[in-house]
Amino acid sequence: MKETIRLVHTNDLHSHFEHWPKMRRWIQTRRKESQANHINMYAVDLGDFCDRSHPLTEATDGRANVQLMNEIGYTGVTIGNNEGIGNSHDQLETLYIGGNFDVVLANLKDRHKEEYPKWLTPYKIETTLEGTKIAFIGLTAPFPLTYEPNGWDILNPIEVLNTLVPKLKEQADVIVLLSHLGIKREIEIAQQFKDIDVILGSHTHQLFTEGKWVNQTLLAAAGKYGEYIGEVTLVCDTHQLVEKKASVYAVDQMEAKERDSSEVEEYINRGKALLTNQVIGYLPATFSPVQSSSALSYTELGLLAVKEYAGVEAAVLNSGLFLSSLSKGEVTKEALHRTIPHPMHIMKVTFTGKELDRFIREMEKNRLYLEKFPMVGMGFRGKIFGHLMYSGLSYHAETKQTYYLDQPIQFEKSYTIATVDHYLFIPFFPTIELAGQVEMLFPEFLRNVVEQFITEHYSYPQKIAIMNRKD
Repeated sequence: MKETIRLVHTNDLHSHFEHWPKMRRWIQTRRKESQANHINMYAVDLGDFCDRSHPLTEATDGRANVQLMNEIGYTGVTIGNNEGIGNSHDQLETLYIGGNFDVVLANLKDRHKEEYPKWLTPYKIETTLEGTKIAFIGLTAPFPLTYEPNGWDILNPIEVLNTLVPKLKEQADVIVLLSHLGIKREIEIAQQFKDIDVILGSHTHQLFTEGKWVNQTLLAAAGKYGEYIGEVTLVCDTHQLVEKKASVYAVDQMEAKERDSSEVEEYINRGKALLTNQVIGYLPATFSPVQSSSALSYTELGLLAVKEYAGVEAAVLNSGLFLSSLSKGEVTKEALHRTIPHPMHIMKVTFTGKELDRFIREMEKNRLYLEKFPMVGMGFRGKIFGHLMYSGLSYHAETKQTYYLDQPIQFEKSYTIATVDHYLFIPFFPTIELAGQVEMLFPEFLRNVVEQFITEHYSYPQKIAIMNRKD
């Protein structure tokens, strides 16, 4: 007997709640329609539903996102790097408490316990009205450099599938992969694992309006930011998969309701209010991203904070990380979140003197080009890269000499500097990856590091120690 199965999939929302009212209504309506026509429907999310660039996500550590997900009735969700790396170990442990869905993820284990955490399941099997069994496996992009310092073991997806796929082939009629791996790995998996029937893909924000075939595996993908909702339709005959097709639905073509805009605005305002209520210090002056006067700029304040946090004497940051000025007077978490929204951690990099000299020359070579460069992705939430700024390092263009703490760099010595992990993932500074010894510092983001520095050094007016000179 034939039956129809619908797999409705969302991905990479990144807390773009402006689309959420329409998405929620469409999926809820689709579910009612499916039930009325005796069609099996399973809704899944493929990760990066959260993004701390939204004030409500930041203020609630993503718990508000989970409350929204509960409105859908997802069968299962997997996590993206914004959930896995954008939270501390404890925050991720508690993120999905209260969720009415399963977190399906097979390649993440607790590093200390060497076992799957209790809040996830590596796979789940659903049984349709006609008794067809569908196995869902979840996988997320492996970033060992960032997961391991945060207390997680991120497993190789291929090794995980080598174990799970044969096992699930014996237990299920259809195998579906919920993937936050990106298109390159998804194609590789489709080529290697013929028993995976459908790969619902994400992470690299690809959009397949009618799916993509790799051998007998159907790849489906629905872009980013909730701009589309994806749907895969399966037809089974006596538990055998005989037909599959993919489609997407443009959210901007869906009916809008009068209250949608006020609901979206409410999410923003609620998050801002929660963050504004948390005062962290008091500034004696306004800090602009870049200043030419003797006063500290916002970027220089960030450099001081990073050096202190990392316990080093030299650091590098770019002014584009600081989106606007930090105003004189009370400083709140909302102000830091608004001006430093990026989910970036701090890293220490140790070089030989020769390698550090090369790294500085890379920066100098790219300096003018990067000042207006429209940076996109890799955790960056601003507009342009901006000015490269050093603390503890310098370069004299006339002599072409590099300096560490005002002393010429000695090629045989070892030096450690600090910067944001973003520099490891962008293509402009290859010396970091090729020659640097990298240590990721968790769990704080750049804005949390600046927050700690302000709390420590800029108390209320009666206690303030004004720092009006460059260190």
